[in-house]
Amino acid sequence: MSILIDQSTRLIVQGITGRDGNFHAQKMQSYGTRLVGGTSPGKGGSARLGVPVFNTVYDAVEATEANTSIIFVPAPYAADAIMEAADAGIRLIVCITEGIPTLDVVKAYRFVQMKQATLIGPNCPGLVSPGKCLVGISPAQIFMQGNVGVISRSGTLTYEVVYHLTRNGLGQSTTVGMGGDPVTGLYFNELLQMMEEDEQTDSIVMIGEIGGNAEELAAAYIKKHITKPVVAFIAGQTAPPGKQMGHAGAIISSGSGTAREKIAALEEAGVKVAREPSEIPSLLL
Repeated sequence: MSILIDQSTRLIVQGITGRDGNFHAQKMQSYGTRLVGGTSPGKGGSARLGVPVFNTVYDAVEATEANTSIIFVPAPYAADAIMEAADAGIRLIVCITEGIPTLDVVKAYRFVQMKQATLIGPNCPGLVSPGKCLVGISPAQIFMQGNVGVISRSGTLTYEVVYHLTRNGLGQSTTVGMGGDPVTGLYFNELLQMMEEDEQTDSIVMIGEIGGNAEELAAAYIKKHITKPVVAFIAGQTAPPGKQMGHAGAIISSGSGTAREKIAALEEAGVKVAREPSEIPSLLL
């Protein structure tokens, strides 16, 4: 098994005729993902990569029975693209776009919830079920099928950790880059529970970073609900207070959201915390 995506995923790319959308659509298709179409307003009736292009997501879903969408739409229009996908009946929406205004994401996320759909992102690398399906921008060659679930706020750290896992013979069941913005779709607790319930996942790697209290909340959730081994890494351990580091959500303020506090909460919950990404495989073995 895997969570969220597998061989039955039927994917459309919103923004497939753009540079990034077309480039990554080809990568996902080459990996074996079932790319069934794309959207680009005004270009309906054309084709890209051997699949049809539609003017709207509604048209795409009606013609292809797509159940998943990935969004490569510029930030001013991305929230509308999320809501269009949810309204058309897409069940899993993955938004790669960064720089979307937070209030726009709040509105889009609430709409997605109303439509009982699922959102990953925005500002995320997407997700991979190795050997089955790639929906995102992750470098496919570093992944290996196995039993370690990976959840991460950071895209590039996801790649580094997966590289170390694969190099040490630890394949992955599903890897989810959930994004580092202040407001995103699925977050640690929901994804932890999905991996707890997934028969293929034997252990979980959780990659967090400074800012906010998501890791502290995850620690409390792990202590109460998660029975599988969890190993964590917290980025930003040397960040000075009040200094934003990378993501909009990665900022320490008023003494909260520090790496020290997050590490302490996780260790108190029984989670092994790596000081460097390269330590993660040894902590899992």
